[in-house]
Amino acid sequence: MRNAFGKLGGVCALSAMLAGCGGSKDAATPPGGLRIACATRDATFEDACFVERSNTEQGLVLTLHRPDGGFRRLLVARDGSGVAAADGADPVTVTLRSPTEMEVAVDGVRYRLPARSVPGKTA
Repeated sequence: MRNAFGKLGGVCALSAMLAGCGGSKDAATPPGGLRIACATRDATFEDACFVERSNTEQGLVLTLHRPDGGFRRLLVARDGSGVAAADGADPVTVTLRSPTEMEVAVDGVRYRLPARSVPGKTA
């Protein structure tokens, strides 16, 4: 599994920024969690995706839901410094857009996730 742990030099702490995610599991409503911007291929970003978090034996896993029903699962590095595919073979690319936002790309779909600068760390 190719991963993106450490690609940001320890700059991002995902777990703290996504601590409030959760939500309804009712089939009539969209997936719960934090609404995030996403885009497929060359499309424009829209606030149409959701991210849910769950604590597993592997660690914190983020499930990124797309409007078409598809999803990706990402494993957050224990120190919050990056993410990797929790399952599957598609590589994950992480780009820090600003001190408060990162872009994660997997198989042509891009997601914008909140990030937080960690004092003393640089990109």
